[in-house]
Amino acid sequence: QHSPRKSPPSPCRRKASSMTDVLCEACDQLGWKMPTKIQVEAIPVALQGRDIIGLAETGSGKTGAFALPILQALLETPQRLFALVLTPTRELAFQISEQFEALGSSIGVHSTVIVGGIDTMSQSLALAKKPHVIIATPGRLVDHLENTKGFNLRALKFLVMDEADRILNMDFETEVDKILKVIPRDRKTFLFSATMTKKVQKLQRAALKNPVKCAVSSKYQTVEKLQQYYIFIPSKFKDSYLVYILNELAGNSFMIFCSTCNNTQRTALLLRNLGFTAIPLHGQMSQNKRLGSLNKFKAKARSILLATDVASRGLDIPHVDVVINFDIPTHSKDYIHRVGRTARAGRSGKSITFVTQYDVELFQRIEHLIGKKLPAFPMQEEEVMMLTERVAEAQRFARMELREQGEKKRSRNDDDDTEEAIGVRNKVAGGKKKKRKAF
Repeated sequence: QHSPRKSPPSPCRRKASSMTDVLCEACDQLGWKMPTKIQVEAIPVALQGRDIIGLAETGSGKTGAFALPILQALLETPQRLFALVLTPTRELAFQISEQFEALGSSIGVHSTVIVGGIDTMSQSLALAKKPHVIIATPGRLVDHLENTKGFNLRALKFLVMDEADRILNMDFETEVDKILKVIPRDRKTFLFSATMTKKVQKLQRAALKNPVKCAVSSKYQTVEKLQQYYIFIPSKFKDSYLVYILNELAGNSFMIFCSTCNNTQRTALLLRNLGFTAIPLHGQMSQNKRLGSLNKFKAKARSILLATDVASRGLDIPHVDVVINFDIPTHSKDYIHRVGRTARAGRSGKSITFVTQYDVELFQRIEHLIGKKLPAFPMQEEEVMMLTERVAEAQRFARMELREQGEKKRSRNDDDDTEEAIGVRNKVAGGKKKKRKAF
């Protein structure tokens, strides 16, 4: 007597044959007409069931390259907790989840985002519903694997690491090892990254079985349609030059990268004082504020987004016209990721890197890495010097506001959930008040 599940084979078979059409339709609705290079390389290999290492510059459609094969496999053998996607930053996790939902909407795919900065309770409830796809940052996922009752990944079929080198660089190595221990050996693994490092090679040995390498770009490169410039300036007039460039290129939308959270906040306040619509995005903002900033910028309600490297990886904001490296990146590979926020998916864009007397060596390293000599951005020095007084005044206001924010944060001392933030608050406030006892 056969089990009732096996008796009607026909609908399942029908589903399998019409299945790719469903996904093709979903791609059509998203406006994906032609596959990108990495998709042409990776998808056929993935459909054969091989492990993949995908090397492709950012903005090349990597998400589609792993989402489509996973959804197809999910249609063939539907099951819960089917795939896990690890990403280095929270924003990227939300973005990947949106793509899964968009591609899988017609077939009812459920995905859950598990990242820090959001309360664990609601996440545990979401995990209890057993979604098909989990998109997570490693730290919070390990937390759930250890503490959430009844949640395990023993049935997992797919593991994806997006921006794999960054996951390893952000010292998630121990977390990744823990995750690899609790998921089945018998699975498909995809590593995707724009830059390959030694650590990624080490991981590749641990996690992949004779993988196929799908390299679209072997040398580190930036997109052709990106016009890259630099300006060489004295560091004390950095702010004035920034204001000058924002005025010169007015009407565009900008992403400005700073090296620290504090500088991001300070520059945002400075630009606001001068009447620019600028919003910050950095690791010391609460998760809601971070998503709020990002959405305001995406909806074009704000034209300038100031960010730390949190936002340099993978974020797909269609209308960034100009990327400004206000603080030069210390790792030259980060340069590739930062300027990759503009000129995405065939559009054109500009990037301008600020080089002060202290950054010359770092800048030469970047030029060496991308194998290009960058041209200088044309400027009128006299016009910049005319701005200095107004900028100096705005700097003073910005410093005062920063100090007030620091004081306020310390008096509240609860809003932010990152341990680093508390340490930084004390620094920002400059130890004005006596430290409270932390009860």
